[in-house]
Amino acid sequence: MDWNALKIFLAIAEKQNLVDAAESLSMSHSTIFRRLNDFEEQVGRLFERLNGRYELTELGEKMLMHARIISHSFDDIDRQLAGQDAQPKGIVRITAPSSFSYNELPMHLAKFNQRYPEIKLELLVTQLELNMSTRQADIALRVTSTPPEHLVGREIRRIKWGVYANADYINEFGKADSLTELSAHKLIGAAGSLANHPTFIWQEKNLASTIGPRTDDLVAMACLANSAHGLAILPDDLQQAGLVRLFTFEPAKENQLWILTHPDLRKVERIKLVMKFLTEALA
Repeated sequence: MDWNALKIFLAIAEKQNLVDAAESLSMSHSTIFRRLNDFEEQVGRLFERLNGRYELTELGEKMLMHARIISHSFDDIDRQLAGQDAQPKGIVRITAPSSFSYNELPMHLAKFNQRYPEIKLELLVTQLELNMSTRQADIALRVTSTPPEHLVGREIRRIKWGVYANADYINEFGKADSLTELSAHKLIGAAGSLANHPTFIWQEKNLASTIGPRTDDLVAMACLANSAHGLAILPDDLQQAGLVRLFTFEPAKENQLWILTHPDLRKVERIKLVMKFLTEALA
C-alpha cells in the first residue's frame, strides 16, 4: 500500500475537507482529489461527501485506526533517525508565544545564526501545543507552570508582572505608584479567554469601573498602553520601547518560561545547540 496515499487519507480525515488537507500537505487541491479517488478505487469508499465535508464511512473508520498506527511508526523512525544526527546543520523548528517571538527572539536568533550558519531556524508563533511527536516543532518555548509530561526540558526563568504606561499618558494623568492609586487611572482590560487569567479576574473584581478598552491579546494590550489608552498590567516580557514600568503588580503569580523538546530529539546536535543557546540568552 502506498504510504503517500495513507498520508493523504489521514489529512482528509483530520481536516474533513480537501482544501485544508491539501494546504497541510503543501499539495494542490486537484492532486489530492485525484490521489484520493485512485486510493478509493483500490480499497473501497472511505468518505461520504456531505456539503463539501468529507465524513468517514465504516470502512474509512477501520482504515483510520490502522493508518494512525502506521503513521506513528513512521514518526518513531523519523525521530530515532534524527536522534542519531551529530552534525550542527539542518532545520530546527522553534515554537514560541508572540511576546517572545516579536520582542526577544529575533535578536538572539540573529546571533545564533552568525555562530552556526548551517543551522536553519524556523520560528512558529503560537502558544498552542504543536505535535512534537510528528516534528511540527523541535523546540517549544512555553509560559506554563505545568509543562507536558511527554516532553523534556527545563525552566529558564520566572517573569514578574508590572503596571505599565506610555510617557504621554503619564504627562497628562500622572503616575501610579501602588495598587491603591490604580483606581484613579484609566486601565486597559481583558476580553475573551484572556479575561479568565487570574490577573484579569483580580482586575475585574477590584477595578472594573476604571476599565476602558479591552483586548484578548497581551501584545495588543501593550500596544494600546503604548498609544496612551491607559495603564496596562503586563508580564515583563511584554515591555515595549515607549512603555514605562511603574511598579510590580504583586497580586499576579510569576510566569514560568520553559524550553522543551521531545525525548527522542534531545541528543540531536543542532537541537542541543539551539536549546543551550536560548537557555543562556533568555535566562
